[in-house]
Amino acid sequence: MEEGSVHSEPPPLPYSLHTRKKAIAIFWTIFVIDTLAQPLVLYWALWYATDLSHNLVFSIVTACLGGVSVFEYFYRLYNLFRKDSRARPLNARKSWLDFFHINFTIVWLILAVELIVGTVPEEPYVRLVAMVLPTVMFYFGGVHLSLDVLRMCGFKAPFRISSTPKGSVMPTALYVLIEDVVAVDGGGGQIYRYALRTRYLSSPYFRRMLFEMNCFWGGGSIICAAAITAIIFTVSQPVAYTLGWCLPFAWAAVWTLITIPWVQSDLRRERKAWQAGGLRGGIPYTDDINAPTPRTRFESVQAHINFLPWAREKQSPPPTPSDSRPTEDGAVDEERGEAGGGGVGREHQSTPGP
Repeated sequence: MEEGSVHSEPPPLPYSLHTRKKAIAIFWTIFVIDTLAQPLVLYWALWYATDLSHNLVFSIVTACLGGVSVFEYFYRLYNLFRKDSRARPLNARKSWLDFFHINFTIVWLILAVELIVGTVPEEPYVRLVAMVLPTVMFYFGGVHLSLDVLRMCGFKAPFRISSTPKGSVMPTALYVLIEDVVAVDGGGGQIYRYALRTRYLSSPYFRRMLFEMNCFWGGGSIICAAAITAIIFTVSQPVAYTLGWCLPFAWAAVWTLITIPWVQSDLRRERKAWQAGGLRGGIPYTDDINAPTPRTRFESVQAHINFLPWAREKQSPPPTPSDSRPTEDGAVDEERGEAGGGGVGREHQSTPGP
């Protein structure tokens, strides 16, 4: 970008996970105990080691479930609604919830219906109760992919989506999730919302990275949830219940281990491209989905694998001095090659997206 090129670094994000390792570790330890260990231990202990009716067993299990999530829900609600809130979306009314909390509310209502239907009968529907976490995966995966599909199709935001005003370009869903979770749950507040929005609008590469990560998590969530659902309804009930609560955590762990080095690599590439002036193009400081970007980590890996017919880049004649330019690594590549990013998976079919 022409205005951003005067800076050697992309706009910083004033938030570090390194200083919050202890708090993060405590939260996730309690969350795993509450959402994974507790329902499994109570089920196996009460179902097989007591004479309680099956209905009473699941009444106890569901009554003890989700304490951390319930606390987190009302903690977020308080932080968003309080008079002097520094966590609510930018330029939003006091009564406006952020996008994550709206979805948090909807998914809790869905789960409440699911658990009531599954536990009210005298002989509970064990398989339905085992579907709690896969349902969450289906919901958030579907919502996040839907936002990015609408974004690719050129739709504008029909209402305020956290700090993105109504009528703006539909934001990539992962950007909204990061903004809301870090600002409210992580304590980053409006300072972080503003910094993240500045980075998002300033860097096409950053937007492109978030789009690819959103597809990775959203698509992976739906595919894995479908596989877990198939397992739940084919194996025996005790195994189905156990796997229904365990496999989503296993999936999340694997996806996280893949995501960390992936994002770190892309952030290094973004910094190099910024320093080399390789982020020019598109409308400056605007969510321009057609702005060209240097090749991301995903596209580089994709180009090396190159085993799917639709993933193969079109062959073109060698570049001439008039239609070539330096890439982010200082080499010369074709106008639509390394610097322009010609791999598949673009947000826009005809021109590269951010």
